[in-house]
Amino acid sequence: MLEPTELIILYVFFFLGMTAFALLINRVLLRFVKTLGTKNQPGAVVRWSEETKPAIGGLAFFIIFLISLCVYSIVFDPNNIFASKPILGLLLAGTLGFILGLTDDAYNTRPILKFFVQVLCGIILVITNTRIEIFENETVNSVLTILWVIGIMNSINMLDNMDGIATSVTSFILVAALGYIIIHNQFSNVDFLILLGILAALIGFLFFNWHPSKMYMGDTGSQFLGVFLGYIGIEYCWNAETLDRQSSPLFGIAALLLVFILPLADTATVTINRLRRGQSPFVGGKDHTTHNLSYLGFSDKQVGGIFCLIAAFSVIFYLLLTSFGNAQNSYLSLICIVYFLVIFLLLFGIAEYNKRRNIGVKDPEPFSVKNQI
Repeated sequence: MLEPTELIILYVFFFLGMTAFALLINRVLLRFVKTLGTKNQPGAVVRWSEETKPAIGGLAFFIIFLISLCVYSIVFDPNNIFASKPILGLLLAGTLGFILGLTDDAYNTRPILKFFVQVLCGIILVITNTRIEIFENETVNSVLTILWVIGIMNSINMLDNMDGIATSVTSFILVAALGYIIIHNQFSNVDFLILLGILAALIGFLFFNWHPSKMYMGDTGSQFLGVFLGYIGIEYCWNAETLDRQSSPLFGIAALLLVFILPLADTATVTINRLRRGQSPFVGGKDHTTHNLSYLGFSDKQVGGIFCLIAAFSVIFYLLLTSFGNAQNSYLSLICIVYFLVIFLLLFGIAEYNKRRNIGVKDPEPFSVKNQI
């Protein structure tokens, strides 16, 4: 077992090395891969920018994820890291999500196929012992887990609608999980190294994805990240514990709403408004919370800054929430839930304001189940 000082040195060098590797691999991909994800076919994602750019950022995410597992196996668990069923499940589900995204970027797969694979990703996590544990009935917990994985995979995909948004928001979610591990003194946890690796991959990608971007993460990135964030949400929100090893459903929900505040608020706003207009929530559009901030006059960089600020405050509140005992958490959890509602209602209200001004709202496309198959 490594000493604390040796662990810190290892993690610092690993993080810096993976950041440099992400910068290098993205630069190489940007030079030699020009067409992946650039198709503009019916049903393809609707981008805020009209400029055609390759959607290749997700390749580095997955590669560094695999490297992180290998490094952990060599340093901490030379025998067999995959004796851990949750990690094996994360590897299998993450690989499946990556393949789904890569296929979708290349061929624009049908929504029904994407949905089926997302369900399969959730099932894999459940059968490898990664599931939400808030009810006594395991069947209910398993179904909720699958719905959560499907929801977050689509939510991150929907949030990837403007330069740097999904990348920066996901980075803050990973920082929250890293903070949780540090507070609970779990430095040898395999999740810590994986989180560091993927955070490094995101930072290395953000150099090319911040406005004005040179590339997108594409479904290759968003579907893989969706699986990973689904796993992180279960471990560090739904099933999270306070420092005195206590937890409650209210605490788990408050933690979840804080850490995933922006994906949840954006998805809820878009889904509600599209259903009210008779549109499918699964078809791309320029009616996201980010777009509505732009319609108010904010630049793309300013919108990114606003989202980063909200995410940063949410991470701080989350870490405070996990640092107190259960007695205080009943009150703090309620405060955090109110904070989420304020942010959600503010973003939703901006969308309503723009709607009344007839800005950013197009003629509705009738919802049809047939069109989704």
